[in-house]
Amino acid sequence: MQTRARLSIIASMAIFGTIGLFVRAISVTSAELALYRAVIAAVMLTGYFLISRTSLRLGEIRKELPLLLLSGAAMGFNWILLFEAYKYTTVSVATLSYYFAPVIVTVACPLLFKEKMGPMQWLCFAMSTLGLVLITGLGDLSAGSSHLIGIAFGLGAAVLYASVMLLNKRIKGVTGLQRTYLQFLAAIAVLLPYVLVTSGFTLHTLDGLGWVMLLIVGAVHTCLAYCLYFPSLKALPGQETAILSYIDPLLACLLSVTLLGESMSPVQLIGGALILGFTLLNELHPRRK
Repeated sequence: MQTRARLSIIASMAIFGTIGLFVRAISVTSAELALYRAVIAAVMLTGYFLISRTSLRLGEIRKELPLLLLSGAAMGFNWILLFEAYKYTTVSVATLSYYFAPVIVTVACPLLFKEKMGPMQWLCFAMSTLGLVLITGLGDLSAGSSHLIGIAFGLGAAVLYASVMLLNKRIKGVTGLQRTYLQFLAAIAVLLPYVLVTSGFTLHTLDGLGWVMLLIVGAVHTCLAYCLYFPSLKALPGQETAILSYIDPLLACLLSVTLLGESMSPVQLIGGALILGFTLLNELHPRRK
């Protein structure tokens, strides 16, 4: 059971780590892409629930509906900001900025859940923040203002993803794939009017490659990856899950450099190592209640 769960999480993290490559090939707006991603995944999960005869617990869902709607909206706009980050900076820098989310959760938990931050948490927060400063290039403007804009979008996505994680802590009655499915539906409900009043629909502009990439992002990077990830969480210790989750940013950085030809300076590499290393150390270190 644990071996299967471990392989599922490794596979899901590997899938998540490649999404930047596919997003780059889809020539629609970030809001549209987020909407289509949610729609494709929701349709596929609907089919899965019908085939597996899984029923939704409507009584429990009704109680959690406001939090589900809010977390689904945060998830949708989190995707938009992450996709925008890919447009303005490298996939590796966008991903490392996005992985500042656990640090944000660490700082927010004492305020929301009365979890005390000890010396180790403060050290991890300080060193991860230093790492974030280093990947900006230490004020070097040679990369242009778009680089900093991309980091800002990545951090915005990190804030929204941290919000999703914190809201999920409060959603008690709905778990696993059912919660994710309902969050997809909530994201669709929020993103659909947003796309209508902003960019509109431009699917007709996609070429054959764009359509293939879009379907892969919705079916593989969203539906399949989530189906592999969430059911496996209960079978593994939290520390092992935390370690395996770092396959995502490490693979994203590797592919950014090798396949996309996007370079990282030595200072940025040190910054990325600080973010990932001290964020992982923070997740492995027990929190004090």
